[in-house]
Amino acid sequence: MKQDLFIKEGITIPEHELEITSSKSGGAGGQHVNKTETRITVRWNVKTSAVLTDEQKARILEKLHSRVSTEGDLIVHNSESRSQEHNRKMALEHLAEEIKQALYVPKKRMKSRIPRRAKEARLHGKAYRGTIKKMRSKKFHEE
Repeated sequence: MKQDLFIKEGITIPEHELEITSSKSGGAGGQHVNKTETRITVRWNVKTSAVLTDEQKARILEKLHSRVSTEGDLIVHNSESRSQEHNRKMALEHLAEEIKQALYVPKKRMKSRIPRRAKEARLHGKAYRGTIKKMRSKKFHEE
């Protein structure tokens, strides 16, 4: 079964770059936890990956600096389920989501201009409200 990890359009991490290991889960669970290796650890080296450009590698290393080891490995653990296969699937999905979020480049905001007609309408409305308020005063009635 081929386990290439799809990140987004044009970026798919090949299976040979991913190191998937299993270990015993911690916590409560009785005998089942003590005899099965259901915890999955997925390790992917960002620095040596052939899939990404240098710019993308730098972006990932910057955004995920707290999650990346000194060697450049991005490590994801999963032990939510009692099933090793389910934990493998969840760990790969989590890794893909983290990489996708790190590669996201926000669009640059373009400063917009308020149309002249809208400005005039706003000023006209303000002037109209001002005249209404002026008519409420006693000075207006005495003149």
